[in-house]
Amino acid sequence: MTGPLFITLETSPELSAQLRQLQTAFAEVCNAIAPVVQETRCWNRVALHHIVYRNLRERFPQLGSQMVCNAIYSVSRTCRIIFQNPNSPFSVNRQPERPLPQLRFAPTSPVYFDRHTLSIRDGIISMYTLDGRIRFKLSISPADEQRFRQEKLREIVLSNQAGLYRLGFVFAQESDQPLDVTDNHSDLGHQGSQGNRRKITEAGRETQAILPEYIVLLDGSNTRNEIELGDAA
Repeated sequence: MTGPLFITLETSPELSAQLRQLQTAFAEVCNAIAPVVQETRCWNRVALHHIVYRNLRERFPQLGSQMVCNAIYSVSRTCRIIFQNPNSPFSVNRQPERPLPQLRFAPTSPVYFDRHTLSIRDGIISMYTLDGRIRFKLSISPADEQRFRQEKLREIVLSNQAGLYRLGFVFAQESDQPLDVTDNHSDLGHQGSQGNRRKITEAGRETQAILPEYIVLLDGSNTRNEIELGDAA
């Protein structure tokens, strides 16, 4: 089983600003989807697409149709991690009747791409942004280059690590279980600020690696309180 391939992008201040703008817009769309998930308890990607797509295209025309689809995918996969993982304190199997917390995505949340919004040709990466496509030279070893020819590409994720933008390429795994490349065990997950870190109690410490740090969970009431992991166990 092979792991993800990470590539740091050589950016200028102008290119970094374009990527930051894209991250912010992507997170805004994810945050527009999150209340629908909380209300409908639906995070199946196809079903959720049918519920929210048309409204999102009207509200966020600047993002483009395919990136809206990628935002729906991002919310769906994050919900699977939080609501379906049996080790998560928010697993619906633990307390089926409990109201779902609402997810809030940080402006620095990872951005998911697909073959329509990112392409690689002749050693050049072409990426979608709100201001048109930008291009980077792909500098990888011959062995990693061979992976793109021989393995099936599963996910492409853009993240920001201490001011450096990186692309993570996730290839098909032998396991059918969802692979979370943005948790604490990979370098893709963006580290949240100290002020936004949730307090971890002994009861919730084992789940720390399950909950992505770019997510804040709000309770199911109208008070929109942030939830501590120990309160959910």
